[in-house]
Amino acid sequence: MPRPLDLSLDLIARAHAVPVADDESALRLLTDEELGPGLDRIIEERAGGGDLWVFAYGSLMWRPEFSGAESRIGTVRGFHRRFCLLQRRFRGTPERPGFVLALDRGGLCKGVAFRLAGADLRETLMPVWRREMRGKGYVARWLPVETHGGTVSALTFLVNRASDRYSGRLTDTEIADKIASACGHMGPSAEYLFRTVEACARLGIHDRHLWSLQALVAERLRACEGGGAVATQD
Repeated sequence: MPRPLDLSLDLIARAHAVPVADDESALRLLTDEELGPGLDRIIEERAGGGDLWVFAYGSLMWRPEFSGAESRIGTVRGFHRRFCLLQRRFRGTPERPGFVLALDRGGLCKGVAFRLAGADLRETLMPVWRREMRGKGYVARWLPVETHGGTVSALTFLVNRASDRYSGRLTDTEIADKIASACGHMGPSAEYLFRTVEACARLGIHDRHLWSLQALVAERLRACEGGGAVATQD
């Protein structure tokens, strides 16, 4: 099992005690009408019938946008979990963007496969589609997910490398600098990191990238408490 976390909600709250107002101009969100054609296409691309699955590897693990009929620990191969998607709204600002997770090319990722109940695919998928796709940061694919009950085909959200929010491959130190200093109207970027690591720990999933980042971010927030300054963005 991973060692106890360095990062905590108390530490994060003390470092980001001042609320941040929402700035709708920081990220235009697609409407349901604009999202509809893409959702229709992904439903058409679904091979065969059977159960409907969604693969979660970040905030969907701890705040799913659906009521799962079943969940299984699962592994996706060919993609790895990484903080590579800038967030200039919600948990960051244009001046101090935070990060959210996405799947990028290479390696593998262990997460949770959720089986969704619902006869109408469009109606069942729209809530999670709206949440993940309205900011243009992701592309959706049906990927095989290996689980203890067999391999399932799950809707999976990968990073959109064509998006201006895609950061490329920064070092953990560079990512930690941004996460430690970023806060939006939904709260600090560090809270998103903490809750994801906490969920992984609870599920027995160890990800070296996440554990390295939570230690680096905690170090920066403690330095801020000691009279230093949380790293600012360029």
